[in-house]
Formats: sequence, C-alpha cells, structure tokens
Amino acid sequence: MLYLLFTILGRSRLPALVRLYRKHDLKLHHITLGQGTATSEVLNTFGLERGEKVVCLTVVTGMVWKTLKRELIRVMRLDIPGTGIAYTVPLSSIGGPREFSYLTQGLSFERGEESTLQKTEQELLVVIGNQGYNDLIMDAAREAGAGGGTVLHAQGTGTETAEQFLGISLASEKDIVLIVTKTAKKNAIMRSIMEKAGLGTKCGAIAFSLPVTDTAGLTLYEEEPEEESAPAEA
Repeated sequence: MLYLLFTILGRSRLPALVRLYRKHDLKLHHITLGQGTATSEVLNTFGLERGEKVVCLTVVTGMVWKTLKRELIRVMRLDIPGTGIAYTVPLSSIGGPREFSYLTQGLSFERGEESTLQKTEQELLVVIGNQGYNDLIMDAAREAGAGGGTVLHAQGTGTETAEQFLGISLASEKDIVLIVTKTAKKNAIMRSIMEKAGLGTKCGAIAFSLPVTDTAGLTLYEEEPEEESAPAEA
C-alpha cells in the first residue's frame, strides 16, 4: 500500500532530512513552510524557540515507512519532544499512469486496482501543479462538480529526475490545491484536472486522493430530490 508521509520539523533541519530520504532512494518531495503553535510555557519547559517549520510531503510504501520510522528516531531524534513529528496517511487513488510513475519514482511498487478505504463518503484531493496555475486547476475541478479549494505554496525537489524519467519540463515552485469532495465525484474531478491541467500542460499537475473519515462545517452538494408528480384531477 502507498502512503503520504508528512514530516514536520524546524526549518534548519531540512537539509539533514532530505539527505536521509535520499539515502533511502526517496528523491521526490514537496516542501512548504509552517509556523509552530506551542505556548511560551511549553517552549520554556523544553528550552525551545518559536520558529518556522517545514512540512515535507513524500509518497512511501509501508515497508519503506517501517525503515524510515526507525531512522527518523535514530538519526533525526524525533523521539525527543519538540524536535518534530512524522505520520502517514493512506492513499486511495492516483490519477493516471504517468502521475503514478511521477509520485513513486525510486519505490519498488506495482500499481494495483484503486481502492476506497473504509468506505468513506468524502475524499481529499491533493493536486500538485506548477506555481501560478491554481485557477486552471480549480476551473477544471469545478467543471466536474467540485466546490472550493485551498492553495498552499511549496518547493519541489527531485524534479530533475522526474524530467529525465517523464520527458517533460517541470518547475520547482509548486502550488498544492486541496479539495474535499464526495467519493462518488472524485474520479470525474480527477479526470477533468488531468485533461485540462495535467502533465501535458503548462500547469503539469498530478493528483491523488486521501480518505476523509468525517467532516464538520462542510456543505456537500447533494442530488436534487425528484419532484413529486401532481395528483390527477378528479
């Protein structure tokens, strides 16, 4: 099974993290900045400073994660409070064979049938495209029935390898668009994005989905109820 690995730690530790991942043949990462939210009392207790965090997104297999987990504790010392955190979320589908090859470069994994985990009613679509084309992504998504989305800016690494492998030009500056949608609409939205903003376009987008187990404050589009027929006149 494939997972999306989230690694969050201090910005100064990013070079060491990338070196560790490359050691395990993980060349493709998408990195965005974040801000820690620990209270001053917690920071003082552990002798930490408030600072910028990096969020690194990487696709891994279950076997790779088992090895990385040990290395993250041994090398990056994530077992020490305040140094960082890593966690995985299962992928339920990836849009298209080229997108699959792009995300899994360096991994020993064969693509199987797409599966919807835990029979979830909603899924989170993660769309990664060249920076400046998020409107194109959202227009394509809305044409297939998507609602709104959230855009994050990120830096991609490993694009040089991807260009050689896929034979296409990719920018390192990325937009990550997050869209929550009904599972029943997921495939149509992903197809629309791949057709109008995929790897063959200037946007160069790839898309995959993650299961959403529950939501709050999210209005999902429902099918319009059928109108009842008028009673026959006496």
